[in-house]
Amino acid sequence: MRTLAIVPIKRFALAKSRLAERLSDEQRQAIAEAMVTDVLSALATSRELAGVLVITNEDLVVPIAERLGAEVEPDSREGGQSAAATIGLERACRDGFERALLLPGDCPALDRDELDQLVSAHGEPVVIVPDRHGTGTNALLLTPPDAIAPAFGPGSFERHCELARAGGVEFAVARPETLLLDIDTAADLAALLAGPRSRAPRTRTAYAAAMTGS
Repeated sequence: MRTLAIVPIKRFALAKSRLAERLSDEQRQAIAEAMVTDVLSALATSRELAGVLVITNEDLVVPIAERLGAEVEPDSREGGQSAAATIGLERACRDGFERALLLPGDCPALDRDELDQLVSAHGEPVVIVPDRHGTGTNALLLTPPDAIAPAFGPGSFERHCELARAGGVEFAVARPETLLLDIDTAADLAALLAGPRSRAPRTRTAYAAAMTGS
């Protein structure tokens, strides 16, 4: 089954505002860029994906995506994560992909093997991956790509469950460890740094540089 990974990415100047008290604008942007690179690097090595599509208006993402074999489509709607995800899902349908995997650019610990298991192990039309708090959504696996409409944001885990129920669509909940942690706060960064050193190498390096002022 041909699966397209879709990664909506905000412009870096708008990213990670909740880290502003701890990090400068330049440091936040550097960490956002490093996280995107870690995520796209994991996707580039997947054995289960037929393609990777990045939806963004951030110019700095383009060379990273191209170097790692991903396509880039402009975020023409600038309406947030769900609107950007919808652009990607429409593209997946037009290009004949049977399945789409929506995931953010701020889960830098993403492990290729866990990703491949997520894609290969589930046959339900909708698979929802919550965040580590159980309230947000860190990934949606949709078969076909328009199985339900994306509805990201606060409380989106339950919202996606309700959308599937309301549409009479069978769904499952999956919790791959390396997709549960998205980086929005200092506590999220601390949780990342407490994990295995082999995960999120570029993000770790960018954060270390920020902390030492180098």
